[in-house]
Amino acid sequence: MKVENMKSFTGNPVPNQFIIDDDNGNRFFQSYQSIIIKVSDGKTYLDEKLWNYSITTAKYRNLFLWETTNEVKAKIESGDYILTNLN
Repeated sequence: MKVENMKSFTGNPVPNQFIIDDDNGNRFFQSYQSIIIKVSDGKTYLDEKLWNYSITTAKYRNLFLWETTNEVKAKIESGDYILTNLN
């Protein structure tokens, strides 16, 4: 398992925002103590309660996915992203 701080747009480590890669090929975005996103087997899962919890969570979620909030919402509505309990 590998854990690293996310990097800001300027390349600096961001406290409390993490990217986790596990030994099974899954990738996670964790904000503080909560898993926000899991990418596994080509599917993207977002925590149903916390995916859009705060401005900070949204900022780094968008950076992790390389998308805007409107793009994320559209993918949730279309079923491309799956809302589930990740915590």
